[in-house]
Amino acid sequence: MSEPRDRGTGKLAGAAPADDRIIGDQQRHWVETFTANPEMYGPEPSEPGRHAAACFVAEGLSAVLELGAGQGRDTLELLRRGLEVHALDFAPDALADIAALAGPELVGRLRATVHDVRRALPFAERSFDACYSHMLFTMALTTEELEALAGEVHRVLRPGGLCIYTVRHTGDAHYGAGRSLGDDRYENGGFVVHFFDRPLVERLAAAFELEDVTAFEEGDLPRRLWRATMRRR
Repeated sequence: MSEPRDRGTGKLAGAAPADDRIIGDQQRHWVETFTANPEMYGPEPSEPGRHAAACFVAEGLSAVLELGAGQGRDTLELLRRGLEVHALDFAPDALADIAALAGPELVGRLRATVHDVRRALPFAERSFDACYSHMLFTMALTTEELEALAGEVHRVLRPGGLCIYTVRHTGDAHYGAGRSLGDDRYENGGFVVHFFDRPLVERLAAAFELEDVTAFEEGDLPRRLWRATMRRR
């Protein structure tokens, strides 16, 4: 399922320089956006965050990997539900803010790592019970990079573990709008979105059991998304 990675960098072998530039630009854009808007999404958790936390608690899962933690609204929800969370993001200031917001009552169950998810995840096999990501998979990553990331998630999950992630799909109002970057990726308002069709969801779930794909809406447009739930075999 995973594409080969360069042994020296951990990145996909043959990664295109153009895509490196796109990701670099997006990293800077997100860092600047978070800095200028420290409460961009507000303090309340997202609906997918609440759903994932409830699912993990109901199944007795405890060690959670969160990809693309952002400003931490869902991280805090996971922590409040008693889960242990290792939060990854490429914006170091955002991760520092999450630790500060967690406070002394929650921070003991929080670990945070600055990481580019195009590189191999910095964890041993079967390190986590669950993985959660709200909108990380739908950013500027190529299909090959998404396949590699799904393979890494499979590697670090324990058998029976859950991965719950959300993505904008091709029924979204912004699909096809803005500057096309290929591979169903479009730049609009400075942000790059990779819009998913159903075959891509199924492709990423090749090594998992795809248990659920639920459509929902979020925000003012509204954005149209899917919440996918995969279980490691």
